Amino acid sequence: MTQHKKSVLIACECSGAVREAFAARGFNAWSCDIKPSETPGQHIQGDVLEIINKGWDLMIAHPPCTYLAVSGAGWFYNKDKSPNVERFIKQAAALEFVKALMQAPIERIAVENPISVISTHIRKPDQIIQPWMFGHPHTKSTCLWLKNLPKLNPTNIVEKGSWKTWVCSTTGRVKRQSQWYYDAACKGRTPAERATIRSRTFQGIADAMAEQWGAVL
Repeated sequence: MTQHKKSVLIACECSGAVREAFAARGFNAWSCDIKPSETPGQHIQGDVLEIINKGWDLMIAHPPCTYLAVSGAGWFYNKDKSPNVERFIKQAAALEFVKALMQAPIERIAVENPISVISTHIRKPDQIIQPWMFGHPHTKSTCLWLKNLPKLNPTNIVEKGSWKTWVCSTTGRVKRQSQWYYDAACKGRTPAERATIRSRTFQGIADAMAEQWGAVL
């Protein structure tokens, strides 16, 4: 177990997965989100930008991907092909939030997001990982933008899992999702519930972050 009490901030996390992985290894780990924590632990409910200058040794940030992920690109244009101005404005604000996280006065930073416009508007990620590299038989491309941190090494490579293809009853578009996500998040879920499920970090990835990045603190 870690013999020191380095402080770790998990920004934009309400599941507690990464926070508790670090806490289990002896770190002073806190999560921060506008939502309450889903699991007991050290959690600050509020705006993370108000606390990022409090002397953290490491920050792992999971900024909301609603207006950033390329999977939602189709929603940026109306049915008549005109731009959805409101959505573009929200995307610009989301990108400014990501920049603020990346520029935080913290020595070591990781920003996590799916394939997104961060790559084109800010910079390309340092690494792209998958759950199947860390013991989960699922596919979910996850980009990491790193500052003074090593790339994560796979810990347990397994099968990549299956896919579900279907036709959306609302739009008529053919959609494709990893079977795990379709089963867990698409049946009878509200958009908010789907976003919460989609944002949760797989335990194998959380453990790898705590083990490998905790080792350099």
